[in-house]
Amino acid sequence: MAVEIERKFRLSSDHWRAAVKSSAYLRQGYLANTQRCSVRVRLADGGAAAQGWLSVKAMTPGMTRSEYEADVPAQDAREMLEQLCEGAVIEKWRHIVQYAGRKWEIDEFLGENAGLIVAEIELESEQAEFRRPDWLGEEVTHDVRYYNFQLAQHPFCRWPAAAPAAQ
Repeated sequence: MAVEIERKFRLSSDHWRAAVKSSAYLRQGYLANTQRCSVRVRLADGGAAAQGWLSVKAMTPGMTRSEYEADVPAQDAREMLEQLCEGAVIEKWRHIVQYAGRKWEIDEFLGENAGLIVAEIELESEQAEFRRPDWLGEEVTHDVRYYNFQLAQHPFCRWPAAAPAAQ
């Protein structure tokens, strides 16, 4: 079984920007969201080097979830995004930052989720230790509002004004 163990955090500052090793523009949409799983299509748009994926993720809240992923032709991913997805298509820049021997994926959302920036780290176990960068803020792993499938249905721009501001 394919398993993803991931923790998510808001950011407390933009000091991470100086350490970015690479960035990719991603678009993703949801073909299905059920009580058991979500089915997502993602496109890393790099012109001729564009790449597409289909992913199935268990709807298990928390750090550990089953996840299955398969490559699809970029053109197929584009067509699915344009014709088959429900809810808003998520647009974001994914920035890769290395810190203390770990890879951090920092998603800087665009469109209806503009203003939201979330850092993610994938771990080998839920108990795995890692050094926290000084730019890391509040952990939001257990807050489903920050899950991409939720952002497609309930974008950041529509969150109540009383909700804590995310960076």
